[in-house]
Amino acid sequence: MRESVIKELCNPHSPQLYFHLKVMHEVLTFWRLEFGEVARQQFGKDVTKSVLIGSRECRLATANLILTLARKHHVKKQYNDLDGSITTYDYNGLTDYRDILNTSIDRFTQIGAIAGERVKTGQVDLSLQSAYGITGATPKNMYEAACQYYEVDWSPDQNSWIASAWNNNFTFDTDMGGFSDENNLCIDQHGFKTIIQTEAAEFLQPEQVFLNSLVTTIAYSEDGATVTLADGTNLTADYVLCTFSLGVLQYGDVAFEPALPSWKMEAIQSMVMVCLLKADIFENSLSSGYIYQDIPAVRKEFWFDTEMAIYADKERGRYPIWQSLDHVNFFLGSGLVFVTVFGDFSLRIEGMKDSDAQKEVMEVLQAMYPNTTIPAPVAFHFKRWHADPLFRGSYSNCPPSFVPSHSENLRASVDKRLWFAGEATSLKYFGFLRGAYFEGLNAGEEIAKYVESPACVGRQHLNSMPDASPYPFVSIKP
Repeated sequence: MRESVIKELCNPHSPQLYFHLKVMHEVLTFWRLEFGEVARQQFGKDVTKSVLIGSRECRLATANLILTLARKHHVKKQYNDLDGSITTYDYNGLTDYRDILNTSIDRFTQIGAIAGERVKTGQVDLSLQSAYGITGATPKNMYEAACQYYEVDWSPDQNSWIASAWNNNFTFDTDMGGFSDENNLCIDQHGFKTIIQTEAAEFLQPEQVFLNSLVTTIAYSEDGATVTLADGTNLTADYVLCTFSLGVLQYGDVAFEPALPSWKMEAIQSMVMVCLLKADIFENSLSSGYIYQDIPAVRKEFWFDTEMAIYADKERGRYPIWQSLDHVNFFLGSGLVFVTVFGDFSLRIEGMKDSDAQKEVMEVLQAMYPNTTIPAPVAFHFKRWHADPLFRGSYSNCPPSFVPSHSENLRASVDKRLWFAGEATSLKYFGFLRGAYFEGLNAGEEIAKYVESPACVGRQHLNSMPDASPYPFVSIKP
């Protein structure tokens, strides 16, 4: 018999540590950092505040288990008014187009409702951008484009119209089983990882954990599995639960022996990893919210006094979403602000030197405040999520070609012994921490049953994905 413990190959910052409470023995659960939700960065010179780089909002609802854990472990959070507390700019400075933003918010809601009708009538899926065209809502100018970006590009604009609608509804729409339409920003100086660390401390023993241990190879068969670490250590178990980031699986950072079957590889590649980048800026000239004090004799207003800001540029996606943490609701007087970009633009920035990226960001900030001389920041930081071999992106998303059967195949076990879980395997909550929570918990409970019973059938899969409406020809000839 193999030793009767759960071994976790993990990093203490990962959101997956508490997912496997019900697995009793002979199970090897391994994982890397799941997605960019909980990393923490000490920021600025002589600054006591920490920035949760990559941390989005903790959704507010009585039935939200993540929020329940946050409350249980006294993690500080603050309501974030994303749509109501906002200032708008273009490359000429302050420009009020909040009416366009309000229209954009309404259009996004309408497009989600139409997606629901398409599901009821059995219509095919399209991209979310196509939905805007079909409904006559294609942006006609840079202001409409910037506002659409603010609503849409938290996930790729070429994502599934239908999947984006149900993902949004199951999270925000209480009439559809969602939690709440409110957002909380984690502002706890111990970091969001407090939830994981304190929850794990209630049941996990040090000898059950391998910290800072990279998995290089996983060999599996119908009899069990062997996991090889970078230092040459071999770990064996009857079952293995893999909760790597989808991006890690797509990138091939871990070798599987034998190679994963074609149906599993197709499922892995059926989704996409969102690449989100937040550039954090610390300005020591910012104090008391928005008073520029580098020149004591002259008090100049500087920086927006709202929580959020949108910047419209001729180039769509050029540093459009800004947030001030130097705000009465967050860290007043901290001088902390950050800008968020997505997709191809974030990949481009990841390939730049920090100094070059900082120059671009400051150019946009200067355009937003054309009559103010803005000094260089004390500190400038951004996390390269896509380049990091523990992440390979920020979180998963469904493209227009995605079908629900791909999700089933992504969840399916291989040879009964190799199991998969994570936010990407959640059909309802992909991209969210709660998706990872539920998927890890469900997989752990299923494996626990098989540990106690010899009749393991695993999770089933489809060997191929049929086209619901195949092309009327097999070959293309003149």
